[in-house]
Amino acid sequence: MNKQDLLKTKVEHISLDTFNPVPLVDAMEKMAFQARNTARAARIYEMMLQDKDCAVVLCLAGSLISAGLKRVILQLLENDMVDAIVSTGANIVDQDFFEGLGFHHWQGTPFIDDNDLRDLAIDRIYDTYIDEDELRICDDTCKQIADSLDPRPYSSREFIAAMGKHLKQNGKNPESIVQRAYEKSVPIFCPAFSDCSAGFGLVEHQYKNGLVGKPILSIDSAKDFLELTRIKMAASDTGLFMIGGGVPKNFAQDIVVAADILGEEAAMHKYAIQITVADERDGALSGSTLKEASSWGKVSTSFEQMVYGEATVVFPLIAGYCYHKQSAKGRSEKRYSDMLDQPVPSAD
Repeated sequence: MNKQDLLKTKVEHISLDTFNPVPLVDAMEKMAFQARNTARAARIYEMMLQDKDCAVVLCLAGSLISAGLKRVILQLLENDMVDAIVSTGANIVDQDFFEGLGFHHWQGTPFIDDNDLRDLAIDRIYDTYIDEDELRICDDTCKQIADSLDPRPYSSREFIAAMGKHLKQNGKNPESIVQRAYEKSVPIFCPAFSDCSAGFGLVEHQYKNGLVGKPILSIDSAKDFLELTRIKMAASDTGLFMIGGGVPKNFAQDIVVAADILGEEAAMHKYAIQITVADERDGALSGSTLKEASSWGKVSTSFEQMVYGEATVVFPLIAGYCYHKQSAKGRSEKRYSDMLDQPVPSAD
């Protein structure tokens, strides 16, 4: 066994142009169980997009880009079907930014000796492989970006925008969520930003600069929270399209409460969809229902839908339904990053 034998079949990203799920989803509406739930979720997403004043927040958890969903998210960005993204760092940095640098994810198998993979510097995500040597280049690139910026506290959105600028100038694959979001001024937040390749780069940046007494860059998680809350305060209504759960889900839901604490009248999220395979019985966040979030004052129960299914199957159906129906036709860019780059407005 050698590295070349294992890293030979690329994961290819599915495109919404290759299929039209509208007849299928319409038929599923007449069924039961998760088929009907999926159809209702598609309808709710359509309602979000047709509500021109609604800000749509896409939440990403789990290994989605490595699994082949990058092109779907790009098509949502390109067609103004999402206004802000809240994600795990892995999706944005280790997977999307990584591919923007010209690297790939590879089809693999879980039925292999992981000790052999470790010896070959191959990392495994279930049935996909990543070249660890290339991932170290991604880590180092994040350090180089940190070294190039003014040493001050940044929100993850600001740092990810700098990553998008880097890809636009130096990237080897323009099919990048980070780059396209930068170009369209769509903010991307990673509330746990250090939990990914960017974290390794930032650790090295802070350590090596600290050794010689140079000032350092840092990531300000409170600034993240304020910036996303400012989007809630600026929008008449908001809708959440959540893939998985965890930190992105809670972070996006919490901005309703944060806006209220800041003295703003903020309605609960008007629309909410969650695709998950998690169970609610253990009380964990990823499986907690959207109805439960209503008890916290975060999500309205008027237009909410849980879909219990695996994202690589369900997400393209819901996204493709609205894509092919052109549900966002006439919807304009909101360019929230442009707003967030301005100082917080005075209370006067």
